[in-house]
Amino acid sequence: MDHTLLVELSRAQFALTALYHWLFVPLTLGLSFLIAIMESIYVKTKNPEWKKLTKFWMTLFAINFAIGLATGIILEFEFGTNWSNYSWIVGDLFGAPLAIEGIMAFFLESTFFAVMFFGWEKVSPKMHLFSTWLVAIGSNLSALWILVANGWMQHPVGMEFNLESARFEMKSFADVLFNPNAVSKFLHTIGSGYVMGSLFVVGISSWFLLKNRNKLFAKRSIIVGASFGFLASIFLLVSGDESAHQIAQTQPTKLAAMEGLYDGKHRAGIVAIGQLNMNKKIGDTQDEFVWSIEIPYALSFLGFHNINAFVPGIDDLVLGNTQLGIEPAQTKLDKGKIALDALRTYKEAQKMNNIPNKEEALALFRANEAYFGYGYLDSPEKIIPPIALTFYSFHIMVGLGSWFLALFFFVLYFSMIGKIETKKLLLYAGLFSIPLGYIAGEAGWIVAEVGRQPWAIQGMLPVGMASSHIDTISVMITLGLFAIIFTALLIAEVKIMLKQITIGPEEA
Repeated sequence: MDHTLLVELSRAQFALTALYHWLFVPLTLGLSFLIAIMESIYVKTKNPEWKKLTKFWMTLFAINFAIGLATGIILEFEFGTNWSNYSWIVGDLFGAPLAIEGIMAFFLESTFFAVMFFGWEKVSPKMHLFSTWLVAIGSNLSALWILVANGWMQHPVGMEFNLESARFEMKSFADVLFNPNAVSKFLHTIGSGYVMGSLFVVGISSWFLLKNRNKLFAKRSIIVGASFGFLASIFLLVSGDESAHQIAQTQPTKLAAMEGLYDGKHRAGIVAIGQLNMNKKIGDTQDEFVWSIEIPYALSFLGFHNINAFVPGIDDLVLGNTQLGIEPAQTKLDKGKIALDALRTYKEAQKMNNIPNKEEALALFRANEAYFGYGYLDSPEKIIPPIALTFYSFHIMVGLGSWFLALFFFVLYFSMIGKIETKKLLLYAGLFSIPLGYIAGEAGWIVAEVGRQPWAIQGMLPVGMASSHIDTISVMITLGLFAIIFTALLIAEVKIMLKQITIGPEEA
């Protein structure tokens, strides 16, 4: 019971840190490129108004960057404090991308940030522009290496389990780096950051127009933001399709939870909107939804790029489907326990220098190694992530993403024909879409991480076996402290941002 409570508290602490961290990161990713675009226009035109515009958004970027840095550092420390077993078992693989991120991307970003923010009168305009672009590239490189690490957790490749050290060791860095799951996750995540940055620029610019302040500044900003946001939304749609395709190949339980799909089917449709039947149990005959509106064939096409493809449901994945060759989860659990027993036998034979037993245990372990992590689970149903949270988070993310695409289109259209000032309702929609962008981003990460449960490493290591053996009270205390500190940081950022926005571009 104590260990279960420790694991849940550690999960809560990590989730709290990650969710707060992701309030700052997407704005950094998106706003950095928008600033670089604006400054490029200034250097090209030499129009001082574009310089004023760039410096205003750069000030807001700096506020967000500084406060977001604190949560990111704490997040990485938690791997050593709360998740030391995880760090020991996969340190060779997981640590390499994070080390590269710190050495290459973070230093690139931080070094040129100083030139970008303080070097306006100290370096040439072209050198300053070069620094601004390097900050944008550096921030996105940081995201690359972190998402390579996360993508490996979702779909572990390029490694081998060493029975001598009981650790996973890297065999191919290229496989880890070019892991299709990591590539699609990186592209989709930076796309969401670009959309968030664009929403921020469009929303704040809309506020200025609603207040009849700094109209020229607001119109220029809103065109840049809406143009970038519209293109980013299309990119987000394409990368989301590829991300779903990768999930279908490597994480079928996540896909089933995303769609609330219990009974697998050919030509499966996507539920556009619906209400889950919370009384539905695995293997029973109740309906999956109280009500729903479905897009026919879309899930089969999304997951397998074939409208006739079979999409396995939760019942298939837990109970098995002999006709389609889907083995029951209980079989995986049994094979996992065989692998764990073989590992223990191998260790004992090694101590006794019993070569025949050692070789036999090694062969038995390798035959069942793919199911290694399942041996730690105590029931087949545990392979399924929380369905309701995954389902609703996914649909909130998709629904808001569609709204953002429409918003950018109409804002850009009315801006180009010179009528954006008269569209008050659209300006209000732009302003109030800023918090919706954050909700969509957080929902996306809930799908990615909650949908991966019960695994710390998909199919290899359950979360319960990844945690540290530390005092539960210490985790409770730090969880409370982090909640207070992060909330204070968020409030501070919002207040500083609002003050700077209220001052306007004149004093940026």
